Amino acid sequence: MSWTSPHGTPLPDWRRRTLLMGIMNLTPDSFSDGGQLPDADAAVARAETLLAEGADVLDLGAESTRPGATPVSAGTEEARLVPAIRAIRRRFPQAVLSVDTYKAAVAVACVEAGADLVNDVEGGRFEAVEEASPMAAACARLRCPLILMHRRKQPDYSDFWPEILEDLRGSLRRALAAGIRREQLWTDPGFGFGKTPAQNLMLVRELSKVAALGYPVLLGTSRKSTLGLVLDEPDPLRRAAGNDVTAAWGISQGCAMLRVHDVAAARPVVRVADALRQAPQWGALPRA
Repeated sequence: MSWTSPHGTPLPDWRRRTLLMGIMNLTPDSFSDGGQLPDADAAVARAETLLAEGADVLDLGAESTRPGATPVSAGTEEARLVPAIRAIRRRFPQAVLSVDTYKAAVAVACVEAGADLVNDVEGGRFEAVEEASPMAAACARLRCPLILMHRRKQPDYSDFWPEILEDLRGSLRRALAAGIRREQLWTDPGFGFGKTPAQNLMLVRELSKVAALGYPVLLGTSRKSTLGLVLDEPDPLRRAAGNDVTAAWGISQGCAMLRVHDVAAARPVVRVADALRQAPQWGALPRA
């Protein structure tokens, strides 16, 4: 059984090819594209562009997660997200919409407005009490997919990989205990979240360890500061080579979906990386 939307929106099959998630930041302060989508009309226009470029999923976020960003209230998030989701859903009824939030109340409002899935950068741990996760409980009730990202506030690892995997297992355990179907769950290693640059590179280099947990993996490296350090490039918009290489390597290690700013640039990278990964059956691959 595959993942399903609570609204019946057809969700793309990640088992046949690597999917592309287009980033839509409805924030004034995101690190590379803040302030570009100030209202619902701008969001619809951006959605149209990303869909035309080949985005499989649109990921709408309304709180910047860059280091040092100012947290925003649930009310502010909803005020930014709900009108945009409703407008995009009206204009593109079959578009797959993801909401990037770690607050259960925001997730509920957005799914009720038309979002198909939740992308939680806190891995279902925000306001969690032991094994009880408000986000997991909300997604179980809504019957929507949930992406669980790994995140720590500080890179305080004694043994990096065992701790990363155990943290992710904990998030998955809480989600399953809440009643979410296994097929509705994804993981994300959290590139750029509570890791040193070297640890971020290790995540991509050995992403197969995350894939081995048995859930589809989302990877988001697009324009991030670790790539800037490697390339000696302070401008996030000039890190395309880093985006491409980490995407291709991640796909070779089992990544099922890439979260990217530039969908058009990512498409040929995905096509070639998929062809290399599935070379014996390449002629049967669907074209992205």
